[in-house]
Amino acid sequence: MTARAFLIRRITLLAFLITFVVTLAFSQSPPKNVKSPTPKFSDAVAFDVSPPLRSLAPAAAPATSSSAVVEVRPERGPVAQDKGYRGDAALQSSAQTSALAIPGTLANFEGLSNQDNFNIFGFRVNPGDPNGEVGPNHFVQIVNLTFAVFDKAGNKLLGPLAIGSLWSGFAVPDCTDPSGDPVVLYDQFMDRWLLTQFTTSGLSDPTKPFWNCVAISTTGDPTGTYYRYAFETKNFQFFPDYPKYGVWTDSYVLTTREFGPTVEYGIGVYALEKNKMVNGQPARAVSFFLDGSDPTVLPLIGDGLLPADIDGKQKPLTETAIPLVGTQDDGGPYGATSDALNIWDLLVKWRSTPIASLTFASQLPVAAFDSIFPCAPTSRDCLPQPGIVNPAQYLDILSYRQRPTFRLAYRNFKSYEALVTNQSVEALPGVAGVRWYEIRRTGSAYSVYQQGTYAPNDGVHRWMGSIAQDKKGDMGLGYSVVNGVNVYPGIRYTGRLSGDPLGQMTQGEGTIIDGTGVQTITNSRWGDYSDMTVDPTDDCTFWYVKPCRMADADWQLQATQLPVIPRIPTSKAKNRNDSLNRMGKPGGFLMQLTSGSIRIHSL
Repeated sequence: MTARAFLIRRITLLAFLITFVVTLAFSQSPPKNVKSPTPKFSDAVAFDVSPPLRSLAPAAAPATSSSAVVEVRPERGPVAQDKGYRGDAALQSSAQTSALAIPGTLANFEGLSNQDNFNIFGFRVNPGDPNGEVGPNHFVQIVNLTFAVFDKAGNKLLGPLAIGSLWSGFAVPDCTDPSGDPVVLYDQFMDRWLLTQFTTSGLSDPTKPFWNCVAISTTGDPTGTYYRYAFETKNFQFFPDYPKYGVWTDSYVLTTREFGPTVEYGIGVYALEKNKMVNGQPARAVSFFLDGSDPTVLPLIGDGLLPADIDGKQKPLTETAIPLVGTQDDGGPYGATSDALNIWDLLVKWRSTPIASLTFASQLPVAAFDSIFPCAPTSRDCLPQPGIVNPAQYLDILSYRQRPTFRLAYRNFKSYEALVTNQSVEALPGVAGVRWYEIRRTGSAYSVYQQGTYAPNDGVHRWMGSIAQDKKGDMGLGYSVVNGVNVYPGIRYTGRLSGDPLGQMTQGEGTIIDGTGVQTITNSRWGDYSDMTVDPTDDCTFWYVKPCRMADADWQLQATQLPVIPRIPTSKAKNRNDSLNRMGKPGGFLMQLTSGSIRIHSL
């Protein structure tokens, strides 16, 4: 054996051992003795078909208007107390931008804004709760309290419209209210769009239940007609806060934070009968309630679970359990004794006599993190803005909520399944960063394949991100940025290639848009979530939705575009430098950002 061959063999063995140790350290631990909740099956309380959305008349200007900013869905939950910085064991403090600079943008256009709320309702709202999804020919944005349809060039085809107008004339009139907390998804397997919001009238009327209002397009055209449904929450008068949806093979999955009339609290998990809904037929739902009053359950659910949402064309195996993922911090308010990811398995079989189960599948230890940020005077007043001297006008990091941030992006790579998600943390003392995870499932066994906290040591806060993978396993991660000196609330992104060192966002950092204004209201809330999705046409285009602040204006969504370069085969590597020189951008990958979105392609 030559010296070179011996060295290669030693390096290969060392890499294998490192991978084995990391996998062992973060592999699944045996599930705790947690009692599975009882399923409850029910029927949609109402369903019909809407008129074509393109036929809806634009909303008339409101008769009166107000300069007040309405807080949408005041959030409930425990107040976490900061106990000082406790470190981060997965910190990546280097931006790695010297050799791998992400190229700049080529084009920009604006999406929805808070001005749309003022034009339609006569008032503005906070938070915006931005959400968006890409399909073969369209991009749909939905926020509190409006939605719009764009083509992929950024031309507005429909809207902005009030979300409630989608349910005009529906048998449950509460669905027409400006309630918000909306979600839009594209189901690539059925070529259908899903738009949702909850109802809030039950907050002021104790005789009413709460409903989740769900609309499914009748075709692949999001400006056409929709099958409309209303599903009641499992427990009467339990408010389904923070609803998050995912597309699965035969179900649409929904999770909520549910608050009862007094002190009751828990997590609602719902599966909706997809095959009936896409055909406008009577549809069933199954629901579970994970009771937060149970001390063995509460640390495992925290402030919420995210349902898996499938990206790509490869379906999960038939009757594969649907993963739901939560996060816990041993410094948080729910009694967790370690930092971990908690995974629940949801299994539903829609047959004449349906069956369903929700079981606690795994607790995955993760590298230590600190989600409790030093905020004052309230727990929402966290991140300073340039020129703002009143701490009550600092921005909410929302990291203290023990839940990962939308989405839980699922992808089937055949030999394994991957789930990626993220959460905001105190990455450095007094500095916000983004902790991201890739979870893998092989067979029925879960493990943490890699994790990292992205926080270049430059004094800039990065928080409230969203992450996804393309068909090659490359990742795009977008997030908000701000500091108290010269970085106004704006949007940036980073990424990695599938073969890059584990736990590292290696491709540098790019700017989607630099903010030029500040938020001055005192509820401090900033968006609550964002949304990174993947284009179904090529399965390697990421679209990101996120708000920013511009001078003398309220929040708005931004659209940005970058050039596209395909992966260069090894046989053509000799031409690599020429190609890069013509681009003027060395190394790495490129992203396209459209309607506040990111497209990532490997070189």
